[in-house]
Amino acid sequence: MIYVVRHGETDLNKEGRLQGRMGLPLNEKGKQQAREMKEMLKTVQFDLVFSSPQERAVQTAEIITNLEPIVDSRLDVFDLGEADQSKKEEVKLKGAIPDPTIYKGVEDIKSYVGRIFDFMVQLEEQYKSNSGNILITGHRCTTGCIGAYFKGIPEDKNILCYSSNNGEFKIYTFKEELNVHR
Repeated sequence: MIYVVRHGETDLNKEGRLQGRMGLPLNEKGKQQAREMKEMLKTVQFDLVFSSPQERAVQTAEIITNLEPIVDSRLDVFDLGEADQSKKEEVKLKGAIPDPTIYKGVEDIKSYVGRIFDFMVQLEEQYKSNSGNILITGHRCTTGCIGAYFKGIPEDKNILCYSSNNGEFKIYTFKEELNVHR
């Protein structure tokens, strides 16, 4: 089983701001959300724990599992460029992302999906026959993209429809065929 967790709340989440690579660590509510997930998952023995390199994701993984996660840069949050830390309602969007013609440094969405899918293909190739449990902590975009890996990219291309809220998780399993063909 693959447990895909969105990190707990930070002050930027609380303030309704976009949070990318200039994000903050968990606030007290975020730490509490991680402890609540730990309680919900207390009967699950995790064989592998992966995390985005962002502190809030690493903290969430450590609180849930009491293990140091394997940090993989492919799981890093979508780079929001100059829109990072801006109030959500003030940001001009192009689809689900900040408009890259307005904000410098916004990551290309195809590249983002490519790196997350690359991580998932490697994980699936190595562990699909393993009956163990894997925890992956990340972000709204990460949980959405991993959901798209398993369920397919939606017709409208908005992978965020598969996202989790702060301090929530979803469970997936690898099937006989690699999911990358979806």
